[in-house]
Amino acid sequence: MIGPARVAAYHALRAIADGRSDLPGALARSRQHLADNRDRSLAAEIIAGTLRFQRAIDHLLEQLSGRRIDRLDLDVTHVLRLSLYQLLYLDRIPSSAAVDDAVNLVRRARKPSAAGFVNAVLRAAARQRHRLPLPPRPNNAALAEKNSKTNATTTTAVETNTKDVSERATALAYLGITHSHPDWLVARWYDRHGFDECERWVTFNNETPKLTLRVNTLRGDRRAIADELRANGIETVPTPLAQDGLIVVEGNPLSTPEVSTSAGAFFVQSEASQLVSLAVAAQPGEQVLDLCASPGGKTLAMAANMRDTGLLVACDVRARRLRLLTNTVKASGATCIRVVHVSMSGAIPFGQVFDRVLVDAPCSGLGTIRHDPDIRWRRSESDLSQFASEQRRLLDRASALVRPHGRLVYATCSSEPDENEAVVDAFLSTHENFDLMDLKTSAPPNLLAVLDSRGMLRTLPFVHRLEAFFAAALVRTRAH
Repeated sequence: MIGPARVAAYHALRAIADGRSDLPGALARSRQHLADNRDRSLAAEIIAGTLRFQRAIDHLLEQLSGRRIDRLDLDVTHVLRLSLYQLLYLDRIPSSAAVDDAVNLVRRARKPSAAGFVNAVLRAAARQRHRLPLPPRPNNAALAEKNSKTNATTTTAVETNTKDVSERATALAYLGITHSHPDWLVARWYDRHGFDECERWVTFNNETPKLTLRVNTLRGDRRAIADELRANGIETVPTPLAQDGLIVVEGNPLSTPEVSTSAGAFFVQSEASQLVSLAVAAQPGEQVLDLCASPGGKTLAMAANMRDTGLLVACDVRARRLRLLTNTVKASGATCIRVVHVSMSGAIPFGQVFDRVLVDAPCSGLGTIRHDPDIRWRRSESDLSQFASEQRRLLDRASALVRPHGRLVYATCSSEPDENEAVVDAFLSTHENFDLMDLKTSAPPNLLAVLDSRGMLRTLPFVHRLEAFFAAALVRTRAH
């Protein structure tokens, strides 16, 4: 009998590869077909881990099989990928169990002729697991620094350039293949930050993130909720920067019958995401607009900052996301929030009346790779300009709704300048009635650590050990 978690993982990976599901949807469906929580956890780990290390796994498949990955049957490839992940990245999985289940899985997939091939590749991987044919880390880290010094007296310009290109290629092969990221993305990070920072970044992305919660302070404070969770066997620690966050270190509040998010005491939200509402700094009694609000984490944080007074209009464009937003708001108990559907284009049906407007813009999501490992394979460099164009249009539409001296906050969960400061600077170049606000002048102490030299919020994995988020505050100086 094949382990049910491996069967569920196989079907989930097929659905994701075929475009029939994204990772969250595939994980949700796999849980529905597994009764045992241990199988659910293992299936989730195999699915996410296989996607996380897919490029390294594919490289190994080619090395071990002598065949190009695009020449392998796709169903066989899925079986090999999830099985290699278990063999090479999970300590507690016996090699024999992973290999036997893989052979049975390809037979179940009606590919019996591939059984011998799968068996041979996986047994070869098991034998070589401590000396895998992956690009090694450069011996000399200095060679990976983009501005490395050269001895001009002994090296010609041509030799220096050739050496730099070779060293860069060596570093990118290690960062991209061994750490399983696309070449174009690690090249961008390497060129901006250098080898050491890029290595820390890709290492961070490949870690399994801990569940992070934001306490609904309309229902209770952080210490009280942490005590309640502890009483139900769930241990947490406070988030270092976000003032209302808890990191779960033991137990799972989402699968504990005595603890439920339906009670509205807390909601799942990453720490970096929680910091964005601090850039908005909504105040009690104000009129605030959250233009791209679903699933609602930032909306609820702003409602808490407003002490559930004033008016907070939460908008989204898609019906499914609007339902999710409505359910989240209802569970929170907040009464100052009004959920409104808006169209994807044209004027937004409000006047210039809002004290604060948050544009949490649709983006590439490249800052959330640790939580959504498949994003690295679904995005390409050419996507960035398209996202940036849409973001500039959205920011322009939102700006018409900010009252004089009001604050317009632009935020993304992208790591890339094309979607972040480039969008802000393009907006400022065509809107003389807005100025960039230096958040350092009014930020609470816990926010100072994530503000850059211009006073924009920017979290970096290799500095803050948080996902890469961005936010900039723009102040309207006059009505027109």
